[in-house]
Amino acid sequence: MKSEIYASLVKSLEERGALRTTPFDDTVCSRATIDDIDPDKIDSFIEQAEAKGRLNIKGDRSVEAVLSNFNLLRDGKPTNAAILLFGKNPNSFFSNIQLHCFHFFGTEKKKPIASQQPYEGRLSDIIDQAEEFVLGKIDRRVGVRSEGTQAPVEFEVPREVISEAIVNAVVHRDYNSNGFVQVFVFADRIEVWNPGELPSSLTPELLKLPHASLPRNPLIAEPLFRTQYIEKAGTGTTDMISDCVNAGLPEPGFEQRGPHFVVTIWRDWLTDKIISQLNLNKKQEQTIVYLKTNIKITNAQYQQEFSVAKRTASSDLAKLQKSGVIEKVGTTGKGVFYHLAKGALKGHKGHE
Repeated sequence: MKSEIYASLVKSLEERGALRTTPFDDTVCSRATIDDIDPDKIDSFIEQAEAKGRLNIKGDRSVEAVLSNFNLLRDGKPTNAAILLFGKNPNSFFSNIQLHCFHFFGTEKKKPIASQQPYEGRLSDIIDQAEEFVLGKIDRRVGVRSEGTQAPVEFEVPREVISEAIVNAVVHRDYNSNGFVQVFVFADRIEVWNPGELPSSLTPELLKLPHASLPRNPLIAEPLFRTQYIEKAGTGTTDMISDCVNAGLPEPGFEQRGPHFVVTIWRDWLTDKIISQLNLNKKQEQTIVYLKTNIKITNAQYQQEFSVAKRTASSDLAKLQKSGVIEKVGTTGKGVFYHLAKGALKGHKGHE
C-alpha cells in the first residue's frame, strides 16, 4: 500500500511539474556494465534493421558505437532500455519484465487453466514468444500452394492485430510498476493487459481516430521501429480496427481497468453487446455460450444439455440457423452438427 501511495504521489508531482525524474528507459541500469550487453544481439539487430531498410551504418559497428547512436549509453554505462533490448540476461536486473500468457477453455477467467506460460528475456524475444503462444491457441486455415512454395495460413484473427496489441503493451507499459504484461486467450476473445495508463492527451475513444505517436518509452521504441516491430506513426490502433472489420470481426476494445490498460480482440462477431441485440431467448443465448467453449453441438447433445425433446431441439437449432448465428454441417444422420457462424458481422440484419 505504501509503495502505491508513493507512486501515486510521484506521478501527481510530475504531472504538475513540481518534480522531474529521469524516464525509466533513459535511466542508467543499476550494476550493469557494457559487458552485460550481448554483441550477437547487436549484430542481429543491425542485420534485421538493414534488411528492413530502416538502418544504414557506414562507420563503427561496435557495441559502444551502436548503443551511443541510439542514445542508450550514459557515461559509458548502459541504460535500462539498452539492457532490456540487448542485454545478455535482463532478468538479473529486472524482476517485472516477464510477460505471462494464459489460455482458458471458456469465456471466463477461472480454473482449470488450459495452459499458461511466462516468458522472460529481451523484449523482442518475449514479443515473438507471446505472439506464437496466441497463434497456437486460435483457429487457422491452411490454403493451397498455388502462389508459392509454402501454403498460406490464415488465422481467425489477423496476425497483425495480435502482434500490434502485444508490441504496444511491451513498448508503452509503465516499467516502474511491479505488474506484468498479461495476455489471456479465451474461447471468444483475446485480452492484453498492460500495466500503466494512456498519456493524458489520449483517451480510449481517441485511439479509434488518427492520432500522433506518443511512446511512453521512446528509447525502447526506436530500435523496435528500426526492426519494424512498430511504425511510430500513430496508426497502430486504427490499423487494428480496420484489419478486424475487414476480417468480419468487431472492432477491438480499448479501456482502462484500474492500473491496467486493456485491449480486447474478439475471436468471433458474437460479443455480449451484439447478442443482446439479437432478441434471443435464454436457451438460445446459452447455446451460444456452449458453442464458444465446446465448438460444436449435435441435436442429441442439445437435447441432453437443455433437457428438451428432439422436436424442440430441432426447432431451436433451426431458428438459430435461420438467424445466421449458427451453421449446419452435414445433411442427415448422426454426423450432422452445428457450430457458430464465422465472419457474419458484415451485413447481418441486426448490425447493418
